[in-house]
Amino acid sequence: MAGLSREQMDRLTRRGAQAVLEELEREAAAIRRAFPGLTGGRGRQSRSAFDASDGVAAPRRRPAMSAAARKAVSERMKKYWAERRKAKAKK
Repeated sequence: MAGLSREQMDRLTRRGAQAVLEELEREAAAIRRAFPGLTGGRGRQSRSAFDASDGVAAPRRRPAMSAAARKAVSERMKKYWAERRKAKAKK
């Protein structure tokens, strides 16, 4: 290895990295084939498309909160945390 130039080392390193990357891609493809319902989180295929094939119900989404509801939650949480800080200060 001491007889290799910097360019030759770079070229060999790049080939090795490319081979490892190709092997990982083959492994990932095999896993996807074995577990078709497994999502990669990249948004290529919707979750409902996977769930329809599995017969599993898609997760429910919460309805959007109104501005008044958000304000009420905010006030409740501010009160909650103020009480927690007060209780912690007493200890």
